[in-house]
Amino acid sequence: MSVVDKRSELVFLYDIKDANPNGDPLDANKPRIDEETGINLVTDVRLKRTIRDYFFEYKGYNGEDNKDIFVREIGADDGTIQDGKMRAKDFKEDPEKVLESCIDVRLFGGVIPLSGDSITYTGPVQFQMGRSLHPVELKYIKGTGAFASGSGKSKKTFREEYVVPYSLIGFYGIVNENAAKETNLSEDDVELLIEGMWKGTKNLITRSKMGQTPRLLLKVNYSEENFFIGELKEYINLATDKREEEIRDVSDYKLDITALVDILEINKDKVDSIDYLVNPRIKFINDGDDVELEDLDKFTKIKL
Repeated sequence: MSVVDKRSELVFLYDIKDANPNGDPLDANKPRIDEETGINLVTDVRLKRTIRDYFFEYKGYNGEDNKDIFVREIGADDGTIQDGKMRAKDFKEDPEKVLESCIDVRLFGGVIPLSGDSITYTGPVQFQMGRSLHPVELKYIKGTGAFASGSGKSKKTFREEYVVPYSLIGFYGIVNENAAKETNLSEDDVELLIEGMWKGTKNLITRSKMGQTPRLLLKVNYSEENFFIGELKEYINLATDKREEEIRDVSDYKLDITALVDILEINKDKVDSIDYLVNPRIKFINDGDDVELEDLDKFTKIKL
């Protein structure tokens, strides 16, 4: 397998309806909101967990056939949960064995606690905090549970939660070819990363995440060494006639990619190719006109 030798940038957009994309355990598990702007926040840890769970549940990275996930919850014999040191012992404290087996360390890096000094790998794939492309509303829901509030009681328990009616969340990431050499990140690993982001998001079926739908994934691959445009997500804007807090569906807006197309054109000599996945319900405009990504030069649709 060939090690990644080109820099890439990632933009990933997905939406969620009437649910909680990432609760804050220090604030009654409410969706994370920037109080100043009303922007919905999702941590990079949440996205990485989505990807890891997909690898574990659907791609066979479950500890068999030399394929594993290093950061996952594993019960110990005494009923407790493994810590990092115990997990490292599963690989006989051999960092090379960890890299060989664990795709999440090859992608995201990690700290391998050893009996002596720990080893830290910088992840070739890094994501910024996810942010919604528009301000969102926070809705408080209260209902009754299925069980009595206590033994011998006739009243049922109450259920309380906060959700967002709608949020289009955007992540920006980068694949660094220099760090890829340290973790032996392969092109096959990156292909699985793309699959994990897209299909992993679709396959989140917990009550708080049901209804998350991937809408757009861009991977811009560069030909010039150590070059990247940066902040690509900021070149995509929402075009809507509604007040942004009133958006409730993907049909309420279009994605304006005029600035994105312009910056890519300016740097076209440094761009090798652009790969994308798109949900059929997303609509785009460029310079005020409707446009399809497949009609744009260098844009190549990924087939999963």
